Amino acid sequence: MRDVLYYTLTSFGGPQAHIAILLKDFVKKRNYVSETDLLELNALCSLLPGPSSTQTLVAIAYKVGGLRIAIISFFIWMLPSATLMFLLAVFFIQINPTISDSNVVAFLGPIALGFVAYAAFTLSKKILTTKTAFIFALIACVATVVFKSAFVFPILIIAGGFISSILNSNTEEREIGEKLVINVNLKKVAYFFGILIVFAMLGAIINRTSPFSLPIRLFENFYRNGAIIFGGGQVLIPFMYTEFVEFKKYLSAQEFLSGYAFQQMLPGPIFSFTSFLGGMAMKNSSVYGQALGSIAAVMGVNLPGLILILFILPFWNNLKKITRIKNSLSGINAISVGFIIAAFILLLIPIGVSFTSVSLMLVTFVILQFTKIPTPLIILGGILLGVII
Repeated sequence: MRDVLYYTLTSFGGPQAHIAILLKDFVKKRNYVSETDLLELNALCSLLPGPSSTQTLVAIAYKVGGLRIAIISFFIWMLPSATLMFLLAVFFIQINPTISDSNVVAFLGPIALGFVAYAAFTLSKKILTTKTAFIFALIACVATVVFKSAFVFPILIIAGGFISSILNSNTEEREIGEKLVINVNLKKVAYFFGILIVFAMLGAIINRTSPFSLPIRLFENFYRNGAIIFGGGQVLIPFMYTEFVEFKKYLSAQEFLSGYAFQQMLPGPIFSFTSFLGGMAMKNSSVYGQALGSIAAVMGVNLPGLILILFILPFWNNLKKITRIKNSLSGINAISVGFIIAAFILLLIPIGVSFTSVSLMLVTFVILQFTKIPTPLIILGGILLGVII
């Protein structure tokens, strides 16, 4: 729990940088999971809708301590940034300011990119050991940079796993793994799909005259979006803007963009931005109503992905033993490395290539590679540098 809180307060830079911090602190430092486990879990979460960073952290926590620790880890991860975004919504409703990027966090972008470079380098050395793996990673990188679509992630992971399974199959090998019996409790399956359906129908069931109508409809709206969004928090933004600004007009474009700029300054999940949107949607209510709107938004957008990963994890170790799935993992891992390399390229574009940005990236990379300086101190150093300069 202490390490999860540590991670929560220092994880700047979005999903691509988050996996680098997990690699350094949860794999190399604490050995909670192996590098291979981390890549496999990250690839699995990339296949599922919802917040990939949150799902990966929950998956690691589940492997370490079971369901209870996984759920506690989710709340530790989500609460700090979601609470700050709710308070920002209250501030906007009362004062309606405009917030822009601060010099205090000006250097955190290049530092986060240094984390991404470290993850790409470290995982490439381990995974890209064959010509086939290198080609898979190259294709994933180029396709991600060219198409810039959230649907690239699941499509390429499925394709990479399928092709890898064919290439690695041995015609003389008996499919022993295929005979594994995975005991699935049918009642649990029914509960799982029943919960998904009930949550999805809440918006239609509730009476519009009820005082809880808007919070419940908000929950259903965010739940629906959380169930169809692949690719993490960056993909969430255009969906949210279209629905809540242009269509439902819960807040103005300026409020939306100002809130998003503030969220970029915070560590933690990008999905916590929904806390701001939920609070703003309830601007005509009391502070308690605004808090209810924030809770509805955060839980709604996270629940589909959380339910899916917690449903799959108990069977994941057995699924990996099935021959075709086992043979597909090398391709999936190589594709995942390609995504991380592409993330470095895409994130470098808005940051730009300058002496300052390149120097910060290199210094961060060298620190991560050759020292044991804790991640929070690196982040704190970047903030202090912004204050001084």
